[in-house]
Amino acid sequence: MDSPQHRRPRIALTGGIASGKSTVSRLLAEHGALVIDYDLLSHRVVDPGSGGLAAVVAAFGPEVLAADGSLDRAVLAGLVFTDPGRRRRLEGIIHPLVEAEADRIEAGAAAGRVVVHDLPLLVEAGLAEGFDVVIVTDIDPDEQVRRAVRRDGTTEAHARARVAAQADRRQRLAVADIVIDTSGPLDVLPGIVDGVWQQLLDLRGRTDRG
Repeated sequence: MDSPQHRRPRIALTGGIASGKSTVSRLLAEHGALVIDYDLLSHRVVDPGSGGLAAVVAAFGPEVLAADGSLDRAVLAGLVFTDPGRRRRLEGIIHPLVEAEADRIEAGAAAGRVVVHDLPLLVEAGLAEGFDVVIVTDIDPDEQVRRAVRRDGTTEAHARARVAAQADRRQRLAVADIVIDTSGPLDVLPGIVDGVWQQLLDLRGRTDRG
């Protein structure tokens, strides 16, 4: 763990769907970063028997439960996707639980290790100010839609609706300290991430000396 005199820089990685964020996250992990995956945590905090699942059922009714007692994510998504009020209610349950679990994981990381919070909804949840460095994977919106269609086998209309439901490009860039342009071929990303990794190591070094 880090001592109070050597506070670990808080680093976030965010980006929209089909923006290459997962590839960047994987590359940072290969460099040695401890990547805290908020999507994974959002599943974990509503595991069967958890307080998170009980809170979701209390808020949205037993119809969000599958036959085996787990959360039926398709049913829940249908309830909240087009209803901003319900979506905010769900986020009010899930986000605090995920943040607490992420903080617990980071607190247990080895001293000096770079920790990256892979946080898709950083902007939407208003969490950017809690980080020293925000890395944004930036992509041309039309290319983003094309990639989502290819990756997910969905329609263009559905892909555009998913993009529109997230923070827009301008909002993400407004909080960015490091921007990774992912509009080009994904095979150029390793070289770009090499440079970003060096920036993170330099930041860690300055913090250690401070």
